[in-house]
Amino acid sequence: MENTGSTMDLGMTRRGFCLSLGAGMTILAIPAAGRAAALKKVPTSTGIDAFFAPYVVAADRKIFEKYGLETSYKPFDDGNVALDALLTGASDAAPTSELGGMARWDKGGKLYVISVLNTSRTYIGLTVREDIKKPEDLIGRTVGFPRASAGHYYFGRYTRKHKLPTDKIKVKTLQAPEMVAALERRDIDGFFLWEPWPTRAMALVKGIHVIAWSGDNDVYLQTVYNYYSQGLVNDPPLAVTVTRALIEATDYCMTHQEDAAKAIAKAFRTPEPDMRNFMSRVKYRMEMHKDVVPGNFREAAEFAMEQGVIKKMPDWNDFIRPQFMKEAAPDRTSGW
Repeated sequence: MENTGSTMDLGMTRRGFCLSLGAGMTILAIPAAGRAAALKKVPTSTGIDAFFAPYVVAADRKIFEKYGLETSYKPFDDGNVALDALLTGASDAAPTSELGGMARWDKGGKLYVISVLNTSRTYIGLTVREDIKKPEDLIGRTVGFPRASAGHYYFGRYTRKHKLPTDKIKVKTLQAPEMVAALERRDIDGFFLWEPWPTRAMALVKGIHVIAWSGDNDVYLQTVYNYYSQGLVNDPPLAVTVTRALIEATDYCMTHQEDAAKAIAKAFRTPEPDMRNFMSRVKYRMEMHKDVVPGNFREAAEFAMEQGVIKKMPDWNDFIRPQFMKEAAPDRTSGW
């Protein structure tokens, strides 16, 4: 994949991003003076890329207000870190992929899978140096990914699909914002990571390209799920209302993608053309089907156990909670 001249703001540092968002954190849907009842507060947490668009839209476009709710979102480096806010009581809902949720559940964290939020086949990629052109070229090289992330899982599925000897591929576990600098320093020869980092790497580091996306050859359909806190799950009427509001926000990201991209680009300090590109590669649709979700998690759990991410299989009947989607959107829920 060649560099297409992205307009990504390359001067934004991790510290600068946090500072820029810290003072301007979006907290919307404040009830007007004189309104009979205060809106119920539902804080959320997110990563900083297009997969988290519904949570930003829910606040920025005041969608939660229609349901008698006040929402806010706090961005973190990635969705896994955002989950930690659920465990501290700072957030009621947060999205991430399979491994991040199971890793926290395995350590006693009280968080629950509510539904699929969105999916993509072309959002997480294998970004490498120019002399790496095929899977076998990874042998003897060093790759990076954040531990217990979608990148980690993609690495496992990619190496298995192409029958690569993982004991002959060196691995460095790094956080997503550290990956491009590690590539530039030649600490690693490539990484398994989601956007905007592949685009940023191609713009910043000479001779970098993407040789595969997760959906190529049906290796991995990247899937992000909604997780709810113990407190939200303990209030079923509120959980159902939050679910309805998130469904509307998620649908908005598909039906009003250009407008949604403006909000997300501003929130995450990403140029609009890049955000429109990233969002166009994501299918925004909340749903909860028994023939999909448990199987996805069981397969991911087997890998997580092999990798020492978790020590035991989760109690699926407790960890996965379909009842809120079943009540909020029965047409998007089946098999339970």
